[in-house]
Amino acid sequence: MVVFPNCKINLGLHVISRRDDGFHNLETVFYPLPITDALEIITHPNKQEFTGVEFSCSGLAIDGPADSNLCIKAYQLLHKDFAQLPPVKMHLHKAIPMGAGLGGGSADGAFTLLALNKKYQLGLTEQQLIHYALQLGSDCPFFIVNQPSYATGRGEELTPVSVQLKGYTCVMVNPGIHVNTGWAFKAISPAIPDKNLLELIQTPVVNWRQSLTNDFQVAVAAAHPVITTICETLYNQGAVYAAMSGSGSTCFGIFEPNHVFTATFPAGYFIKQVVLD
Repeated sequence: MVVFPNCKINLGLHVISRRDDGFHNLETVFYPLPITDALEIITHPNKQEFTGVEFSCSGLAIDGPADSNLCIKAYQLLHKDFAQLPPVKMHLHKAIPMGAGLGGGSADGAFTLLALNKKYQLGLTEQQLIHYALQLGSDCPFFIVNQPSYATGRGEELTPVSVQLKGYTCVMVNPGIHVNTGWAFKAISPAIPDKNLLELIQTPVVNWRQSLTNDFQVAVAAAHPVITTICETLYNQGAVYAAMSGSGSTCFGIFEPNHVFTATFPAGYFIKQVVLD
């Protein structure tokens, strides 16, 4: 079975409070984008002799030891409750940058849950999959739903939201900077926002520049001024809204339909342009 874990951007992000469990309460709007990794899962050909996961990867480099990969952790999480899961071979081709605020690793873990559930007929409901996904990471539950969603709690309390962006163009620019999520949380002070993001996101996109904020952006841009430079470039090119996604360092600009984007960036930047559904 082959699946294609996609990335996301955050349309606004507020970190509201620190929780007793060490995590944070937040509110954000997750918006999926059709830029994907590729993940293949097959039953291990030597299943009588091999146990667990034989994992391989290609494409962009993956940080950290293999046993910390969320694809492997997803398999191990399910195997605890479903002993009938056979050993598998997984190959992940990585095209979404890591530490970029795009949720690529979270998507890989969530899509592993979805694929194992389907391939081996585990019968898990969406809510059960969300429960497992939250054990992998705060962004993972979104990718089980994978539609524009207003998220609260750690990110697992998801409400579908209608965002009127059909036909708009999204340009994403990542300067190749890996932002550590733990550092990003320590760099900000949680606070209750003046206005509810669910209400703000319902307003016309031309109003977002004055109303939507990402609480991480000021701190990350102070450490990496290129974030501000990229967003300014996107606005100078005609973006109706530009911001950093998640804890960074990817910035994105939303442009009116049929807009022609002409800016250039240094070699080595990750740059993608997609028309939104």
